[in-house]
Amino acid sequence: MNDLKNYIETNKDRFLQELFELIRIPSISSKESHKEDMYKAAEWVKKALLAKGADMAEVLDTDGHPVVFGKKIIDEALPTVMIYGHYDVQPAEPLDLWKSPPFEPEVRDGKIYARGADDDKGQMFMHFAAFEYMVSTNQLPCNVKFMIEGEEEIGSPSLGKFMEKNREKLAADVI
Repeated sequence: MNDLKNYIETNKDRFLQELFELIRIPSISSKESHKEDMYKAAEWVKKALLAKGADMAEVLDTDGHPVVFGKKIIDEALPTVMIYGHYDVQPAEPLDLWKSPPFEPEVRDGKIYARGADDDKGQMFMHFAAFEYMVSTNQLPCNVKFMIEGEEEIGSPSLGKFMEKNREKLAADVI
């Protein structure tokens, strides 16, 4: 456990900066004016997965916003865990209710305030950091696949068709 605590402490500033980079992308799935931001966020997720130890990661088009798929296969005989998350966020309006700009993360009293800080960019990033730790310390006990979508906040209208089309690629033992 001390190794984990040391890893977190040693990498805490980097983890925060990486998360803040993602939070700064206003990936608002419900607004057509943010379509470019959706692709920017998807590319960020892809690069993060690769940097954290995935064997491969790709941005895949759907009928709506893209899905990022990545994987780390250490042994085909081992179980595969699928990690699901989403990089899209709700609109930030009304802006006058924010104490700080919604896409400029601010730490107050040990908590991060920004749109997406926990739903779901922060939560998703926590999984990425844990994956990085397990890969870098050779403690990953299973295969891992990631499916990170960009439409959860609007009801995932393209996800079902995407999953049907990619059934084999997405095969896993548990999500």
